[in-house]
Amino acid sequence: MTRRFPMPSFPVGWFQIAYSEDIDVGDVIPLHYFGQHLVLFRGEDQKLGLLHAYCPHLGAHLGHGGTVKGNSVVCPFHAWQFDCTGKCTDVPYATRQPKRADTKAWHVVERSGLILAWYHPDDEPPHWDPPAAPEYGDPEWTDYTRKDWTIRSHNQEMAENAVDSAHFHYLHGTQNIPATEAERNGHILHMKSPATMTYKGMPVEGKILSDLYGFGYTQTRFFGIAETCLVSSATPIDGEHVHVRFNFMLRKTLAGSLIEDPAMLEMVSSKFRSAVIRELEQDIPIWENKIYIAPPVLCDGDGPIGIFRKWVKQFYTQSQYERIEQGLDA
Repeated sequence: MTRRFPMPSFPVGWFQIAYSEDIDVGDVIPLHYFGQHLVLFRGEDQKLGLLHAYCPHLGAHLGHGGTVKGNSVVCPFHAWQFDCTGKCTDVPYATRQPKRADTKAWHVVERSGLILAWYHPDDEPPHWDPPAAPEYGDPEWTDYTRKDWTIRSHNQEMAENAVDSAHFHYLHGTQNIPATEAERNGHILHMKSPATMTYKGMPVEGKILSDLYGFGYTQTRFFGIAETCLVSSATPIDGEHVHVRFNFMLRKTLAGSLIEDPAMLEMVSSKFRSAVIRELEQDIPIWENKIYIAPPVLCDGDGPIGIFRKWVKQFYTQSQYERIEQGLDA
């Protein structure tokens, strides 16, 4: 069967798997990302553990009926215990703990209220540290407004939208085709675009600054009528679907003045969020039905797509392409 996307399904990088506020001490959550079943738990020391979901003993799923004891997750079947490093810490009925009882653990961090997991097909340790968003927790900024989707597409396809300048006019109806600039800096892609907004019938010149930290974690800042920070993520579920999360924060000022009326603040925030969400949802039927063209036939108004496609190559490994050649998923 011909692959819809020739690139590997799971790029290297940091990807959001949950929110910090959604997992308390003692919680155990089953997850499914990167084509694998996983279990996330928080120990009494507040540390998170992300493990391969199935107990190496007899294969019970640790996320369905598992509990937390101390800083380990307890298997619901025979009470084997595993800490956040995957080490088997106890087999309560064994006089001698078996060798090779440990299980796979994933690198996981918390950044600005998001829980991020590191994915590498060859299990290499993280190549970079994902940055926090300084707006998060600042009293001058609102809390997150959250929105998420499951989309039948690929991380690279969706990320490429940011540098596809022409589609903003023809699909999203912007007045002009933005002159998007892109600059590669290792695993980071910096982007800048002008943005014209309207407030009380008058045009307001603004700008959009985006930093892509690989395919899974992006910080975008909008300047103009209302300064907004969007922390977004896109996490591959399997070879066909991606879990996209948008997390909006709004600075509590408008035109340089503090908005004292909460209703006005919410109105400005709601209108802007709705516009950004509407644009993404206009993209969904395109993403879910398009194919990947390589090399594409480009023209001078398309934006820095060539720069983007050179940047993306670092997020795939040779071993993944070898698996594809063998007819395996990667």
